[in-house]
Amino acid sequence: MEIKRQFVNFRFFKMLPEWRRLSEAEKNKGRKEFEDVVKRYQTKIIVLTYSLVGIRPDAEFMLWRISERVEDFNEMSAELLKTGLGKYIQITYSYLAMTKRSMYVDKHQHEGSESSRAHIVPGEAKYLFVYPFIKSREWYLLSKDERQKIMDVHIAIGHKYPSVKINTTYSFGIDDQEFVVAFESDQPADFVDLVMELRETQSSKYTVRDTPAFTCIKKPIYEVLNDLG
Repeated sequence: MEIKRQFVNFRFFKMLPEWRRLSEAEKNKGRKEFEDVVKRYQTKIIVLTYSLVGIRPDAEFMLWRISERVEDFNEMSAELLKTGLGKYIQITYSYLAMTKRSMYVDKHQHEGSESSRAHIVPGEAKYLFVYPFIKSREWYLLSKDERQKIMDVHIAIGHKYPSVKINTTYSFGIDDQEFVVAFESDQPADFVDLVMELRETQSSKYTVRDTPAFTCIKKPIYEVLNDLG
């Protein structure tokens, strides 16, 4: 039976300064309303919550949402904006993508590898590193054999860092970027070393853009909202 592909959304929020000037009672009410919507949707779709407070100036928390219906993102977002907290948020970034089996990984399958999962199954790692990704048009003009040879090196380097789990999603035609990549890990140093090593590969010269890059700390929604002050 064919497994339906998933829609994936990484939605980043920042609070308006006026939020922190509200009374504690108003803030508590707004947080509770927002939390209730998130928890209700967590019973229907995958919603993971992350704090970025103190990490980037342009994003303070993030929702990683995964569903077979893109409408779920639309309906949930509309409800969140109607909450007391929702009146004081800015959506600074939002990336939409879909799952798709990679064409390069047939020779690299192993237990837990990206190629063996038709659906994204998020783990329990503390950190999530997210960025949009665009390749040059020259990359797509290479033959499949040339691209496979280049990606074999890329994938082999990834296997040297088993503490880092990659989730690649595809945005062709549905958002500005071509891919969104999300790396789960409990070891930020391993992720830094992995990215540095990948810079030295031939595939790197075909990268047009891989920013902005986000370091996200996984927390329950009530802790994420409490971080907002």
